Amino acid sequence: MPHLSLSDLTFTWPDGDPVFEGLDAAFVTGRTGLVGRNGSGKSTLLRLIAGDLTPDRGSVTVHGQLAYLRQDLTLDADRTVDSVLGIEQHRKALHRIESGTGTEDDFVTAAGHWDVEERAVATLDRLGLAHVAPTPDALGRTVGTLSGGETMLLGLTAALLGEPAVLLLDEPTNNLDLTAKARLYAAVEQFDGIVLVVSHDRDLLDRMDSIAELRRGELRMFGGNFAEYQSAVEAEQDTARAAVRDARADVRKQGRELVEAQTKIDRRLRYGKRMVAENRYPKIVGNERKRQAQAAAGKLRGTHADRLDGARQALTEAEELVCDDREIRIDLPDSTVHPGQQVLELSERTLACGPTVSLSVTGPERIALVGRNGIGKTTLLRALTDAPPAVPWRMLSQRLDVFDESRTLAQNLADAAPHATAEQIRGRLARFLFRGNDSDAPASTLSGGERLRAALAMILLAEPAPRLLLLDEPTNNLDLPSLQHLTEALAQFRGALVVVSHDLPFLREIGATRWLELTDDGLREVDPV
Repeated sequence: MPHLSLSDLTFTWPDGDPVFEGLDAAFVTGRTGLVGRNGSGKSTLLRLIAGDLTPDRGSVTVHGQLAYLRQDLTLDADRTVDSVLGIEQHRKALHRIESGTGTEDDFVTAAGHWDVEERAVATLDRLGLAHVAPTPDALGRTVGTLSGGETMLLGLTAALLGEPAVLLLDEPTNNLDLTAKARLYAAVEQFDGIVLVVSHDRDLLDRMDSIAELRRGELRMFGGNFAEYQSAVEAEQDTARAAVRDARADVRKQGRELVEAQTKIDRRLRYGKRMVAENRYPKIVGNERKRQAQAAAGKLRGTHADRLDGARQALTEAEELVCDDREIRIDLPDSTVHPGQQVLELSERTLACGPTVSLSVTGPERIALVGRNGIGKTTLLRALTDAPPAVPWRMLSQRLDVFDESRTLAQNLADAAPHATAEQIRGRLARFLFRGNDSDAPASTLSGGERLRAALAMILLAEPAPRLLLLDEPTNNLDLPSLQHLTEALAQFRGALVVVSHDLPFLREIGATRWLELTDDGLREVDPV
């Protein structure tokens, strides 16, 4: 039986930032959704399980073959299809043998894989990816020539080809169209081993058998799907918030009683001093009564102080159970586009992927651009910027390639907002959860969710304020609370929007006013989905 266990797993980044301390968990056959805030360590945990990272202490035990689909697969644009499928070396050996330059090692590599190209093409065809590599020669094309959805589906295909017992999926539905999502959902539901999924896709998480929550370096397991997990956590939080209210009330009560006790003690001491001063009783008796009063006062004061300390400790413990999560705060600058104002015009442009399109954006339109993977939605977005729009604009690329990777976050944002002071730059980054030394991290070190937050900060806080936003899959890798804040901010944006997304609830919630589907025949208006 497949089995995955973590024992005393401890990991700290080289800069001293701790991620886990003594993590223990066990997973058996079934589907588990791994949830937690951006930066909580979900992808790091998958990398530790996959062996990409080495723990400081503890161990990971895997029984059965393991396959791992990384969330950053689309970022490696130069990687080839055969490399993703894991057959690159077999193909190279076969080609050298066929050309007459093969070595003994090549024959060893090719043994048992003589038809690997034909099998790969047939497998891609069976999984709906025939257009990715219709012939063996196409297996050498690069990931950069594919759409993000095609790349993720290709990675899933590669993971499943090895028939693993343990499957790790990191944001597998990023960029997938509805048909591809349905195919992935079916593959996950039919998988008969262990599946551990990191995802913000609510539909996928609701197909899980259990949920593992990663918070503050600890892992908690919940039976049932994501909806059941949310209900359980909300009930816990109601109890925790009630405990905090009770604990605060007790702190106030103990504080009042301490003050009252101190007042009584001071009154008694003043009375005793007055009795001695007025010679109401002999000095020796007065001194003894004073000593007794001081001892009693100290005991009473100590009792109430201990009670107050206990109440404060109980409040601290109760507050720690409340999930006071950090969330991004997006306050968009003035970006008004008036009705009737021409924003951009694209006329009879034939895209490299085939369709000929025309598109006019007028006023504060909010256009939802949908279509199947590989049809050319990203290509169309890029084409919209070839003839400069009539208003300041910014584009969020699906590959998040808006950074100078060698420069820090603060330096990158300073490049986009040259008139902002260093304090303003750091303040703006803090609203996107990059606080303190986080602003000094090189862009190349960011995780998927961090890259998206940083890219959003770059385009939304740029100078001059953008009045047109071109967004390509802006919800990828965002945790659910951050997604909600992005949705609310874009709903209040007063400029024009053209958004490519397969997240239909998101498109509806930002108030899309026009829905356009890109097909092989061009753009056509469709009813809201």
